[in-house]
Amino acid sequence: MLSNGALGAIATLSLLVQTPGLAILVGRLMSGLNRPSALKPRTSRVLDLASVTVVVPTLNEAQRLQPCLDGLMRQGYEVREILIVDSQSQDGTPDLVRAAQSRDPRLRLVEDDLLPPGWVGRPWALHTGFRHSSPESTWILGLDADTLPQPGLVASLVQTAQQDHLDILSLSPRFVLKFPGEWWLQPSLLMTLIYRFGASKIVEPEPARILANGQCLLIRRSLLEEINGYCSAQTSFCDDVTLVRHGARWGARVSFRDGSPVLKVRMYEGARETWREWGRSLDLKDATATAQLWGDLWFLWAVQGFPLLGTIFFGLAVMVVPEPFPTLIWALGLNGLLLGIRWLMTAAIAPVYDWQMGQGKGSFSGLFWLSPLADSLSVWRITLSSFQRPNQWRGRVYGRSPEF
Repeated sequence: MLSNGALGAIATLSLLVQTPGLAILVGRLMSGLNRPSALKPRTSRVLDLASVTVVVPTLNEAQRLQPCLDGLMRQGYEVREILIVDSQSQDGTPDLVRAAQSRDPRLRLVEDDLLPPGWVGRPWALHTGFRHSSPESTWILGLDADTLPQPGLVASLVQTAQQDHLDILSLSPRFVLKFPGEWWLQPSLLMTLIYRFGASKIVEPEPARILANGQCLLIRRSLLEEINGYCSAQTSFCDDVTLVRHGARWGARVSFRDGSPVLKVRMYEGARETWREWGRSLDLKDATATAQLWGDLWFLWAVQGFPLLGTIFFGLAVMVVPEPFPTLIWALGLNGLLLGIRWLMTAAIAPVYDWQMGQGKGSFSGLFWLSPLADSLSVWRITLSSFQRPNQWRGRVYGRSPEF
């Protein structure tokens, strides 16, 4: 058992490190009281006719592309064209797209050139789609192949962007989970973003703190022309955030909204893939200054990664020390408070999960409420990823850095 002096030192250190984090967290949560409401499906308007080019990058997506195509073909007449930019898929993805073209003439298959040196695959495909898009389109909408666009998505995006005079609008989706490991781990990883960036605003004021989701990203075409397409994000593994922050520095009005009523996504198959694929981009290091990256890691450990461990440690200490001293009790209270806030935040994000699809309505969904128990693991994953550049992504090899 540690001596009282050692326990006192640990408790004091905990208070010094975590109290500023609590103050920042409360400030970010309070700002959420004024967050914009979630986007709702809207009816198409004639004045928006053929104003949007949709670009969907694909690489071996035959197993999950069809729901995305079905959702896009149900969109209204804002959509001028739907460009599926394929990067030499070997699983029949191009054939699937060609078959769908007979049902909707807006669909067009574009096969991109070989990946140039210095480019990451996804921004290169998006850049290719932008170059092949009609100059008559006012907007470019990038969508991932794993998304499930709901009726009224594009109309809602365009009308919201016009209403709030936005140049860039990105949406968070409703997540579709199936397997037990996903229900436990994925909400914890998602929470690392909520802790760092807080609630969305009508217009994001700080370019360095902007969050974006490339699964659904609407950009004014004239802005893309000004910033030379997706070139600013060509080397980035978080190309969505890199591009949007670059646009904001050019003066673009940017917003990130809750799109769960109009967009669903089935991202990864199981906890292992979630850990490997999503975990190595969540750090956002390619779009973040080093000092900010270190600050975010401190903050995550202080308010998300340590509180469960701290509550257990200080709770046991209070039980075994004959006369617990004030700093020990305060440290226990601080960590218990942070843990309580975390469970309240779990309840707050429950509506962004689909409880009907897949196995979500069964016993696996109960693991969602235990996701705070994965927080130390999730923050550790972000820490590992912060110091490593991916060497594989969607089947492509980029370098020799170790993988986790």
